[in-house]
Amino acid sequence: MIDGRNDNWTGHPITTASLTTKGKRTFLYGRVAVRAKIPAGRGTWPAIWTLGENVKKVGWPACGEIDIMENVGFSPQKIHANIHCTAYNHVQHTGRGASLDADTPWAQFHEYAVEWYEDRLEFLFDDTRYFIFRKESTDSAVWPFSKPQYLILNLAIGGSWGGQKGIDETLFPYRFEIDYVRYYQRQ
Repeated sequence: MIDGRNDNWTGHPITTASLTTKGKRTFLYGRVAVRAKIPAGRGTWPAIWTLGENVKKVGWPACGEIDIMENVGFSPQKIHANIHCTAYNHVQHTGRGASLDADTPWAQFHEYAVEWYEDRLEFLFDDTRYFIFRKESTDSAVWPFSKPQYLILNLAIGGSWGGQKGIDETLFPYRFEIDYVRYYQRQ
């Protein structure tokens, strides 16, 4: 469980956390699935994502980023999946991704997953496949997804996307509940 609190802990008005496998476990191809219950409320930005383990060497977005799930509290019924690389990212306004509308996704647990192949990434909400990103080139600017990545689960409060319409401070604490994280490797 990851909480977002309005607790002024060590001088920070709002505190939250992230869980990461950086330095512990990387993934390359296969299925990464997370069953979670996201928080609801303006200002929340829960995410399940990966970054290339080579991020310190090549930087972002060259390392590649796979956003398995993002949700922003000002649009709580939308579930987003995105990829970021040198050629495609939100900074250059060339992003690649999709979203779907889910009926009260915060009310129960759902499975958010990516099925990662050598030539494509397929994103799922429960059993609904809603975004496929296909390998267009072997150029690492377009497809950095042939190198290991590590997983991050986090709950941001505010931020450049989640905080665009402010933060509802009457709903603290916010809670991002994680039931499981599973990795299935293909043989």
